[in-house]
Amino acid sequence: MRWSKALIPTLKETPADAVATSHILLLRAGMIRQLGAGAYTYLPLGFRVLHKVVTVIREEMDASGALELLMPALQPIELWKESGRYETLRELLMQLTVGGNQPMALGPTHEEVVTELVRALVRSYKQLPVTLYQIQTKFRDEPRPRFGVLRTREFLMKDAYSFDADLEQLNASYDAMYEAYCRIFDRCGLPYVVVEAESGPIGGDVSHEFMVPCTIGEDVVVQCPKCGYAANRERAEIGSRPAAAPRAASAPAFERVETPNRRTIQELCDFLKVHESATAKLLVYLADGKPIAALIRGDHEANEAKIRRAFGAQALVPADADTIQRATGAPMGFLGPVGIKIPLAIDPAVAALRSVVVGGNETDVHLKGVVPGRDFPLDRVLDLRDAVAGDPCPRCGTEMAVNQGIEVGHVFKLGTKYSKAMGATYLDEKGDEVPVIMGCYGIGVNRIVAAAIEAGHDENGIIWPLPLAPYEVLLIPLQVQNAAVMKAAEALEAQLEAARLDVLMDDREQRPGVKFKDADLIGIPLKVVIGERGLKEGTIEVKWRSDAVARHVSAATAGEAIVSEVEATRKALATQCTERQIARAAARGR
Repeated sequence: MRWSKALIPTLKETPADAVATSHILLLRAGMIRQLGAGAYTYLPLGFRVLHKVVTVIREEMDASGALELLMPALQPIELWKESGRYETLRELLMQLTVGGNQPMALGPTHEEVVTELVRALVRSYKQLPVTLYQIQTKFRDEPRPRFGVLRTREFLMKDAYSFDADLEQLNASYDAMYEAYCRIFDRCGLPYVVVEAESGPIGGDVSHEFMVPCTIGEDVVVQCPKCGYAANRERAEIGSRPAAAPRAASAPAFERVETPNRRTIQELCDFLKVHESATAKLLVYLADGKPIAALIRGDHEANEAKIRRAFGAQALVPADADTIQRATGAPMGFLGPVGIKIPLAIDPAVAALRSVVVGGNETDVHLKGVVPGRDFPLDRVLDLRDAVAGDPCPRCGTEMAVNQGIEVGHVFKLGTKYSKAMGATYLDEKGDEVPVIMGCYGIGVNRIVAAAIEAGHDENGIIWPLPLAPYEVLLIPLQVQNAAVMKAAEALEAQLEAARLDVLMDDREQRPGVKFKDADLIGIPLKVVIGERGLKEGTIEVKWRSDAVARHVSAATAGEAIVSEVEATRKALATQCTERQIARAAARGR
């Protein structure tokens, strides 16, 4: 491909509305263009990257035994109501009416559609297991599109669904997808970490996320530096600390304190001159429609996923002020655990306190010197809060670190959540009708592109990993009007393309400085410079994008040397991927 014939509208300046590095560089490198909030056109260079990501995904999914299909993006609302997810996700659905009055939605995901397909086609255990996947455009009515292609309203996703007869088959299907994902991200050159995750509205009781560490990542990863434990913040467990000192049997009774208009923890602490860690906040939720309460230390944040699990609920939503007043008889802002009548769970950090400041369950009143276990029961003490840096690891007790990350993949064991709701059953060996057991596996294709840039760039532009680069080699003839220079460049181009290398030639009549800046900006891995002076000396300049300095190779053998280097790099990357796969298998004891 010749640059003069391509559409690569590079930009010198940083776009005003771009914040994330990947967003800035994709725009400046002429790879994407925004059409509207959360909607982007992939220009030819960017589309080549996207296509290479899709190729890697498709090869690994096919190798895993999964079968590719393509399902409609347009989905009947009735299916969402049938699965029970319509009320949970209706705000994210792009809904429309077709055919006069038929309510439809543009699919953000395809659990309902694929379950409907399987219930119609799979009748016997002999047809199981089967894993189906697609690579398709999805739509979500994202209220705050941002960070370029990381959070959009229209995006490309690989979603797969396994259907199994029993838990043994499900575990095998899950492991196959887990390994396929590792190979995909290894081949894409991403520095990912696999973390335990919360399933959320998708459902299921076991899931893992694949995260790429990144300062602008919207997910939080909690990691142990010693034993390798890792989880997203929604799921991260907190290890036990040393037992608190025994409480004095003669502790005085708690004290009622007037706290006019001090509703927040910060206002209360400023008024009473105490630290937030000496207070506790009582939060009221509706768990499957029933009021429950959680008591969290004042300096901690409640983890709603943990609270939902603590009460065995399918759905958890914060209660409004009127609901709180009716359920507890107390006003919001002054709630406390003493004498509360609704089910209460207490975080261990509160249970460990000798005494604590809590709400007094009446307006403008708090209680000082409240003793956990004496003044309110400790019969449901459970981990209810977000983990923070320095919390002990639940596996080995080492202090954990907290970092941000970009989620690029997620795998779930769904169980029978959808098959039971939608009647997807099969006949087992005894002729009994049994719900199919499902798994779900998603990859954000656009997110891989962005994550690769966030992980691979410098002040000059993108540094693509070889498997994702739009072109592997960039040829830069410095004097395009010089017949000898162009003849050498064209001969080299033909030789490299004959060896099946992806080659872009910058044949523009531009100053060398402009060409070099654009070369660094678009990030093609191997830059080859052909100039008058070098040819007179019998050399051509070669430089890998990630190297600090260039090298000179013989012009006579440059083609063979470049082909050899690219092939050696491909082979090394493939070897690393295989070695990691072997190491993972060894870690699982296989």
